[in-house]
Amino acid sequence: MINNDEWLIVGLITSCHGINGQVKVKSLSDFEERFIKPGLRWLQKKNEPPSKIELISGFKNPGKETFILRFKGISTRNHAEKLKNYKILVKTNKLPKLNKEEFHLLELINLQVKMLENEELKIIGKVIDLENEKNNLLVIELLKDQKKVLVPFVKEIVPLIDIKNNFIMINPPKGLLEL
Repeated sequence: MINNDEWLIVGLITSCHGINGQVKVKSLSDFEERFIKPGLRWLQKKNEPPSKIELISGFKNPGKETFILRFKGISTRNHAEKLKNYKILVKTNKLPKLNKEEFHLLELINLQVKMLENEELKIIGKVIDLENEKNNLLVIELLKDQKKVLVPFVKEIVPLIDIKNNFIMINPPKGLLEL
């Protein structure tokens, strides 16, 4: 289950935009309103504690997964430049309710990882983290040697997610688990 005291990264400030303090944000979320609807947001620099900031306005770049945002108190290019690489966070207790077959990425943490071997599903590890700042990757700790491997979170490699029964099934390409 999701811990309500945790944070979820929903966006990454990649650069400034223009000369009036706007920033360009790469979305890591399926919910556009996080970048468009004005209100309180949280920013985090590296691993420092998150800090509050007010979103004044935002719009989606046509045809892209990026948004242009304006925050209260950020009115110059130099000030906006200082926000580069900051993460935009939400508290996990503020996550939207999902439909029956949907799930939040955080729900994948601690799920068992199974793989088909000789016509049988075998537990090979567990999901211990997510790397989603640039790509959606699952960090999986293998049972046999506690080695941590990165597995792309794509349908071809992760064809089954069973939150109810606490596991995912992976079908990695040859050699991926040895990297």
